[in-house]
Amino acid sequence: MATKIRLQRHGKKGKPFYYIIVADARAPRDGRFIERLGSYNPNTNPATIDINFDKTLDWVNSGAQPTDTCRAILSYKGVLYKKHLQGGLKKGALTEEQVEAKFAEWLDQKDGKITGKKTDLVSAKDAARKAALAAEAKKKEEKAAAITAKYTPPVEEVEEEAPVAETEEAPVAEVEETPAAAEVEAPAAEAEPEAPAAEAESAE
Repeated sequence: MATKIRLQRHGKKGKPFYYIIVADARAPRDGRFIERLGSYNPNTNPATIDINFDKTLDWVNSGAQPTDTCRAILSYKGVLYKKHLQGGLKKGALTEEQVEAKFAEWLDQKDGKITGKKTDLVSAKDAARKAALAAEAKKKEEKAAAITAKYTPPVEEVEEEAPVAETEEAPVAEVEETPAAAEVEAPAAEAEPEAPAAEAESAE
C-alpha cells in the first residue's frame, strides 16, 4: 500500500485550515486517513505549523511520500534535514553527537530567521499605522482650515481718497477768468486810439 503525507482541508470558504495526515494514495482528499501528524494554518503571517516531529520523521523514514506542499512544510520544520543527517549517520560519515550538534545549529539559525521576520512585520505594521495616523491628522487640519475660510467674512479694504477736488478746481478758475478778461479788454484797447484821430480829421 502506497502511503502519502498530504493535507486535508478544513475551515470555511476563504479561510482554509489544513490537517497534515498520512493516508492511502487511493483515498479521497478529505476521506479516510491512517494518522494525523499535525496542522497547517496559512491564514497567519508567518503561517502556523504544528506537527509531531518524531512521528513525522518515522513515517518519512518508513517510505511515506509527501506531496509538494507537505514537502515544503517538512523542510521548513527540519524533518527532511534530520532525515538527511540520519542517512549520514547510517553510512558512518557522522556520529550521533555531530548529528545532534548540526541539527541544533540549524534550529538556532531557523529560529533567528523566524524571529527576524516577525520583528520586520511588526515594524512594518507600526510604520504603516503611524503613516495612516499622520495622513488622517493632515486631512483633518485641511478640512478645518477649509471650513474656517468658508465661514470667515472677507476683510474690506479701505481705499485712500486722493485730493482730486482741489487739483481740478484751480485750473477751472483760471480757464474761466483769463479768456474772459482778455476778450473784454482787447476790443476796448483797440477802440480808444481811433477816436482822437477821427476828431482831428473833422477839425481840418
